[in-house]
Amino acid sequence: MESFFSGRRVLVTGSGRGIGHGLVCRLAELYAEVFALTRSDSGIETLQRLQLPNVHPVQCDLEDWEATRKTVESIMPVDLLINNAGIFIGKSFLQTKQLSFDRTMSINVKAVINVSQVVAKSMIERQYPGSIVNVSSVAAIRAIEDHSAYSASKAALDAITRVMAVELGAHKIRVNGVNPTVILTDMGRQGWSDPAKANPLLDKIPLHRFGEVEEVVSCILFLLSDQAKFVSGAHLPIDGGLLTR
Repeated sequence: MESFFSGRRVLVTGSGRGIGHGLVCRLAELYAEVFALTRSDSGIETLQRLQLPNVHPVQCDLEDWEATRKTVESIMPVDLLINNAGIFIGKSFLQTKQLSFDRTMSINVKAVINVSQVVAKSMIERQYPGSIVNVSSVAAIRAIEDHSAYSASKAALDAITRVMAVELGAHKIRVNGVNPTVILTDMGRQGWSDPAKANPLLDKIPLHRFGEVEEVVSCILFLLSDQAKFVSGAHLPIDGGLLTR
């Protein structure tokens, strides 16, 4: 796999922490040229502390449609894209407000369309058979309390992934998605540290544990690589078997 990624230009959104940061570090180890998009100052500082010559931190507010397009256009060409950025605002259906719903959809859905349009158009112009992976969630498939807006956004993302695979397939561009359950990022460990909250979900997972960042990273890299060169339009659960129940 190292030979595949070596020298390829990879764009990762939401790269300041969690899965995105794990992706940046692993891709850098594989000698890719990594363009790491993050919104926050702290994310930029975290990426800069890596001090890796093949990691290029880029600050970008994905909610700003026009500014995002200009930023992504300035990075082109890109060979591989991972749409990882996303937010979660935990509210029940009856408590979901317009602002939180709109913001969730803006980052989790609209930004994917925006970034992917720029990247895909460049791939088509270059006649480059690129690969795109969208990071979704089991919440797109399984109903979870207090996930109303988030579930809606990830279900929309899965639908967009399928349409992208159909329309971009004619240009030899593959598009796939991954659907993780709880992953033990720093935020995941904090949010699911209470056994009263975690145990009911763990009891539904046949492997009876939550996922680790590197387990999601390895699946994404597989889908990006030529080891999955006949896989497109797929949604890969990374859930320890949760969706079997």
